Amino acid sequence: MNFPPRLIVLLKAAERITVLTGAGVSAESGVPTFRDAQTGLWAEFKPEELATPSAFRRNPRLVWEWYAWRRKLVAEAKPNAAHIALIEMEKRIPDFTLITQNVDDLHRRAGSVNVIELHGNITRTKCFDENLLMTTWADTGEVPPRCPRCGGLLRPDVVWFEEAMPEEETARAFGRSANCDVFLCIGTSSVVYPAASLPFEALENGAIVVEINTEPTQLTGKADYVLSGPAGILLPELIRTVWSDGGF
Repeated sequence: MNFPPRLIVLLKAAERITVLTGAGVSAESGVPTFRDAQTGLWAEFKPEELATPSAFRRNPRLVWEWYAWRRKLVAEAKPNAAHIALIEMEKRIPDFTLITQNVDDLHRRAGSVNVIELHGNITRTKCFDENLLMTTWADTGEVPPRCPRCGGLLRPDVVWFEEAMPEEETARAFGRSANCDVFLCIGTSSVVYPAASLPFEALENGAIVVEINTEPTQLTGKADYVLSGPAGILLPELIRTVWSDGGF
C-alpha cells in the first residue's frame, strides 16, 4: 500500500504514540467478537443475558460455563501479524501506550509491555464478593469454584454490563490519549464508550489521529488519516515503511 508521505514523516518523528485496539484485531486471530460468540449451545442467549452481575447472581453456573467456553477459544488463538507489529512499534517509540478493549490477553502474550486493559482480562479470575484477584483455589468440583479467602463465588476478571469501568485504567487511558503526538485507532467499531471517546480526546488535544479498520465508523470522518483494510496486513506494511531499518 502507498501510505500518505506526510503520515510516514509524522510517525517517524513521533515520540509519544497511543494505540487503541478493538475486536477487529482479535478477530484476525480467530477470536469471535463478543456477539459472534453466541453460537452452538449459546445461540439461544443474548450476551446481555450472560455478562451482567444480575445474570451471575441468577445463574452463576451458566455464566461461568459460558466464560469457560470463551476462555478455551482464547487459549487456542495465537497473536497475529497486527499484534507482532505493535510490539515492533513499541520498541521504536520512546513513550508508547497500548490501550485495548479486548479481554483475550493476546497483546501481552505477543509481547506488548505497556498495556492498559480497559475491559479486563478473561484469563484472570477474581472473587465476586471481594473483587480481589485469585490465582489458586481448591478444586472441589463446584461450578463456579469458591474464593479461598471468603468462600464467595469466583468470576472472570472482565467488566460486565451494569458495572463501572476500572477507575485507574480509565484515567490512564484518557491521560495517555490527551498527551500523545499520534493516536492510532485499530479494529474498533468506535461505538462502545468510554473507549470510543479516546480518539476524540486525542483530537481535541492536538494529536494526529489515524484509523485502521475494514469498515467506516463514526471516527472515520474526523480522523486525520484513514487506512482501510485488515490490521494484520496494514500495520506490518506501515511499520516497515516508517522504520525501514531491516529490523522488522
